[in-house]
Amino acid sequence: MSGAMRIYLTGVGGQGTLTATTLLARAAVECGLEVVSGEIHGMAQRGGIVESTVLLGGFQSPTIRPGEADLMLGFEALESLRAVPYLAPGAGAVCSVDFIPPPSVSMGRERLPDVEEVKEKIRRAAGRVLFLSINELGRRAGAVRSGNSALLGAACARGFLPFGPEVLRGVIRKYLPPADAEINLRALDLGAEQTKPAV
Repeated sequence: MSGAMRIYLTGVGGQGTLTATTLLARAAVECGLEVVSGEIHGMAQRGGIVESTVLLGGFQSPTIRPGEADLMLGFEALESLRAVPYLAPGAGAVCSVDFIPPPSVSMGRERLPDVEEVKEKIRRAAGRVLFLSINELGRRAGAVRSGNSALLGAACARGFLPFGPEVLRGVIRKYLPPADAEINLRALDLGAEQTKPAV
């Protein structure tokens, strides 16, 4: 399968992870790529874990097993860390450095790891990594939730995906309501402007 790619997306309910999954799949279709997508999500409305997959290049099943993901798109730092076992050797990872504390942390039963510890573990597992604060970029665009588009913009602009930000711009305009589209387009551009190189 030429150009085959398994993409694993992970975040927390309310971040727009599933919207990002849909936009990514539609962008791939616009480029003529064969796409299969799946959602594995729990208590999304309560801030629970949200996981989804987009597979490009002729796969029959949306399942990604541990060690198979060619790219991880992580919308929350702790969930990105938890998803590390899914990465294939040399895989790419574009991850937010922002935490959304789970109830166990909020109630004082557990503590969040240090963000540098999270970044180092992801760096050790992945071939190329890009970190950014999608909460900050979303706020700058006009809505924190639009940070999902900022992450997609960064992934496209840095060459982690087989198409550029302009394809996503068209998909956002086509499928999101006008008011949401304008905010998400600003977020996409802010993400694409991130200058930290992939390492």
